[in-house]
Amino acid sequence: HSLKFCSLSRPIKNLFLVNVFLGLAFLLGFFHSSAELLASPTPCQAKTNVMFLKTHKTASSTILNILFRFTERYKLTAALPAGQQFHLGYPESFVTNFVEGFQTQGQNYNIMCNHLRFNPSEVHKVMAKNTFYFSILRNPIALLESSYVYYKDVAPAFSRSKDVNEYLASPLKYYHKEDYRRNIYAKNNMWFDFGYDNNAEDDENYIQSVLDETEENFHLILIADYFDESMILLKHTLCWDLDDVIYFKLNSRSNETVQALTPESEERVKKWCSLDWKLYLHFNQSFWRRIEETIGLEELEKEVNDLRMRQKELMETCLLDQEAVVKAHIKDKTLLPFQSGSANILGYNLRKDLDNDTLKKCQKMVIPELQYTSYLYSLQYPHKKGKPINFPK
Repeated sequence: HSLKFCSLSRPIKNLFLVNVFLGLAFLLGFFHSSAELLASPTPCQAKTNVMFLKTHKTASSTILNILFRFTERYKLTAALPAGQQFHLGYPESFVTNFVEGFQTQGQNYNIMCNHLRFNPSEVHKVMAKNTFYFSILRNPIALLESSYVYYKDVAPAFSRSKDVNEYLASPLKYYHKEDYRRNIYAKNNMWFDFGYDNNAEDDENYIQSVLDETEENFHLILIADYFDESMILLKHTLCWDLDDVIYFKLNSRSNETVQALTPESEERVKKWCSLDWKLYLHFNQSFWRRIEETIGLEELEKEVNDLRMRQKELMETCLLDQEAVVKAHIKDKTLLPFQSGSANILGYNLRKDLDNDTLKKCQKMVIPELQYTSYLYSLQYPHKKGKPINFPK
């Protein structure tokens, strides 16, 4: 064959080589494009109809801020509390007239995320058919301690006891059935937020039915103890960008106000708040299963690092102190978060040298929940009387 090839004239030889080269190029190109088709997932469409069940003391104020910024960024509408309210009727079970303008707007809201007690049939009347539903849970041990400090003056069960360990040593000494409306923060508070009876008996069949129902009602349940991982899972599930889930931690408190639980107290929380404990265990498992099935742990770690680097970058751009500060050190009082109980709720100071656009972006990242609700309300309803809390100009 090689002798025959050598005896061919140069033009034919060249033509032959060109054809071989083109054939190889075609095959390589084909395999490359096929590999690309296999490797690149089908582009997803960002979800813009989202309902977030905002649970108490679970980093949910930070998520509300993320959702409000998303609302503004994409010129969406939020289902906001009617009139002078800041909650959607909480602790009452949610009904549609807790939402501003529902009678005229019907289902034309994109985002719903202020505190409410979940009532699916009524929420469905407010939100579109293709709405994405999600919520967040937190380890009940950390949750109860946080609630104790924050709601010390609100829940009679807490105010009657000296500290959280004394309360947990014999909760029934302080928790009286007749005060149940004011004691929702003192026992199974997440169970209550999801619309169920926080004083219900711990019955296996009942618990299983609630877990099944919750899985039907919500597309995703995040875990506050793994907040950054939760944000990456949320970003993937909603098909959002990294900047859509970037955040500064809001409504957190200074470490001095944290009460250390004894090991006995920790075990007692699991029994006292057994409904919350079982809810948490179930969805903590499904959270990690979901991550392994969709993102994988390796990719998750990489994206969590990206999130933290971006966050650090923004903190350097926006913040005077590079971190949250105690209430006494917050210079702009319109950025002071709501203070409750003996918790010292932290806030932020912005740098003085920011240009207008950067200032606006930075302000939105640090603005506390009540001020942001007021601000969005004034944007959506400019002709109505504003809410009774000032926001930064």
